[in-house]
Amino acid sequence: MADVVDQVTRSRMMSGIRGKDTKPEWIVRRGLHAMGFRFRLHVRDLPGRPDLVLPRYNAVIFIHGCFWHGHNCRLFRWPASRPDFWREKIEGNRQRDVRALYDLDSTGWRIAVVWECALRSKGGGMESVIERLAAWLKSDSSSVEFKE
Repeated sequence: MADVVDQVTRSRMMSGIRGKDTKPEWIVRRGLHAMGFRFRLHVRDLPGRPDLVLPRYNAVIFIHGCFWHGHNCRLFRWPASRPDFWREKIEGNRQRDVRALYDLDSTGWRIAVVWECALRSKGGGMESVIERLAAWLKSDSSSVEFKE
């Protein structure tokens, strides 16, 4: 199927998509901050540059968009245009995510991954995820994943 907009317009639209400070990140940040948690953002020294770093809890939190990280959920589907480009791009992101999680785990960090679909699920997804994330931060569990 041909794209509904011309190539220049599509390029402008795609370049406007942010890689950090996204809406899902803001939702999680606001929720945790309101519950009293303090954190650092996008720490460059750590593998994968986690979205939130909570040194007091020895924990990092990644908030992944389902499309960009190739999550197997209802929000992800392979683009019809330029399939080779997108397959290489998304597979590269997945491999980078796996390496970052391995490196963080091997250095003793506790890791949480929050998928966009978990925040967008019906029935209070946002509040539920933030409450469970807060409970995980206070626990001794080494990793957790929130998905739909």
